Amino acid sequence: MTTPVASLSQDELKTLVGQAALKYVVAGAIVGVGTGSTVNKFIDALATIKDQIPGAVSSSVASTERLKALGIKVFDANEVDSLAVYIDGADEIDGKGHMVKGGGAALTREKIVAALAERFVCIADESKRVDVLGNFPLPVEVIPMAAAQIARRFEAMGGNAQIRMKDGAPLVTDNGQHILDVRNLKIADPLAFESEVNQWPGVVTVGVFAHQKAAVCLLGTAQGVQTLEY
Repeated sequence: MTTPVASLSQDELKTLVGQAALKYVVAGAIVGVGTGSTVNKFIDALATIKDQIPGAVSSSVASTERLKALGIKVFDANEVDSLAVYIDGADEIDGKGHMVKGGGAALTREKIVAALAERFVCIADESKRVDVLGNFPLPVEVIPMAAAQIARRFEAMGGNAQIRMKDGAPLVTDNGQHILDVRNLKIADPLAFESEVNQWPGVVTVGVFAHQKAAVCLLGTAQGVQTLEY
């Protein structure tokens, strides 16, 4: 199902999918909220119906600050048993709803909140749609002392893993860890890949979301918002 619109910029398409996600918010229920530029558009839209929900569980410090600034209460993930829906973006999404996430370095908290949710609604623009995951560098949150050995394991798979840097030093996540970005991978079996890498000592979270895949993707396209269900 596609809603036709006039030609829009990428920023305007992000606004459109952020607004489209409102229909998946369950009145009276706490909503899971992700991280990123597209999610920021959703948070802005969520503020227009904030009186209909108790609040949100957020996957990052940045999203928490934005939610609170708009008057939306933020609950700790430990305060909720489950969420009806989690709404977040993706760096890549394939035809089955498997995703690569973590470009914004919040992948661990995103996966924790996603695991609480009965339904994952992905909001993205059409550039994120791929046939096989791996074009986008795969983020992996790691304990710093294990970074080199984990990088070697990816190299044995044919990948090239580099520590993500910020201001001349390794980026530090909200959890106090580092991020490896792994290039040159083709992830043909996302479920098996996620399960394997998660077992490597020192891996906090791998940015493949196959066990917590999307149930719906609202894709911003030149023709408008396309709704994909998996």
